[in-house]
Amino acid sequence: MKIKLQELSMEELDRAMRDARIEIRMDRFKSVTSKVDNPKKIRENRKLIARILTLKREYAIGIKNPKAK
Repeated sequence: MKIKLQELSMEELDRAMRDARIEIRMDRFKSVTSKVDNPKKIRENRKLIARILTLKREYAIGIKNPKAK
């Protein structure tokens, strides 16, 4: 699922970050206990979290304006 992060509101960004962190936690647990379906998914979720944090920081500094819904 591709997400356009700039189109999301702050609440949706927080929800997407929370979901990505939960997925990372579950995939790490699964990698220890059994075989992982897609090992690159952990890296992709980490990058998604970094993008969200960068966007939130840009909103905080005032470089970009958040989209309100």
